[in-house]
Amino acid sequence: MAEFVSDNVSGIHPKVMKALQDANTGYRRPYGNDELSDRLNGVFSTLFETEVFVLPCVTGTAANSLALSLMAGPINSICVHERSHVYMDECNAPELFSGARLLPLPGDYSKLNTQSLQTVVSEIGELHSPQPSAISLTQTTETGTIYSLDEIAAIAEFACFYKMKMHMDGARFANAVASIGCSPADMTWRAGLDALSFGATKNGCLAAEAVVIFNQDFIPEARHRLKRSAQLLSKQRFLAAQLLAYVEDDLWLNSASHANSQMAKLANRLAEVEGVELPDSIGSNMMFAKFTAEQNQRLEAAGLAGYLFETGHMRLVCSWATHDEEIDRFVAAVTG
Repeated sequence: MAEFVSDNVSGIHPKVMKALQDANTGYRRPYGNDELSDRLNGVFSTLFETEVFVLPCVTGTAANSLALSLMAGPINSICVHERSHVYMDECNAPELFSGARLLPLPGDYSKLNTQSLQTVVSEIGELHSPQPSAISLTQTTETGTIYSLDEIAAIAEFACFYKMKMHMDGARFANAVASIGCSPADMTWRAGLDALSFGATKNGCLAAEAVVIFNQDFIPEARHRLKRSAQLLSKQRFLAAQLLAYVEDDLWLNSASHANSQMAKLANRLAEVEGVELPDSIGSNMMFAKFTAEQNQRLEAAGLAGYLFETGHMRLVCSWATHDEEIDRFVAAVTG
């Protein structure tokens, strides 16, 4: 009973499972030379309304690290928020893949801003300092907040001025797009991004992420980086099958919309319970709520407690699979 611990706890969406079963017949060429992998670039180019190059990966950490390795090297630094996943939760993998230093910066609501980024530009050209070459945004952020299109565009304009590249860790990209109601293109290359880590595992896939490359200058190196990062699978058709099913008929967006709406429903129910503290606004499928000690004990006893932080806040996350009955059970445990 861990329904609200994370969106990672849900199973595989039936449409993705069927795609895996369909791919598990006959014989296919290895290492991405199969017909399913051949379709990825075209399908994702249609989705993003521009020509893209797709690198399938097994994990989000691999996708982020691979993407950032195309933007930075051993003499560089990568600007990230101090609470970002790439900085806090990936065990220095981006630094291993790229050789660059992750440079953590502050910002309200777990978001970078041009004011915090301005503090690093004095290092440009300084012989003794790593040279800032990239900026990585997390969308949605680790606290469930969302960068607006204007915020992304402002940071991208800053990056362009200082000749820095732009990456987005989109583990929950679908939830952000669903929340804002924009097109994937508007949140990425039209706003100035060079590459996106397009998350799928948290939203109904088994183990599938994709680096979506918008900057065509990255392409000559990209497949070699894929191999070097141990992400070129011999049976890559099973990654491709998941990603194709994920974007077909807007499954990715519909699943995220459901997760977002279920979180809004949970928040509305909890707002009526005495002793529960909720954030001022909830923009995605994640929120941090604060319960009384007694309520925490009841949730723990029911096996429904989420991650509890030192501040006393509990992280709650809804997924594509969250049902109304599970929300009922959670609220019942809180109210006693």
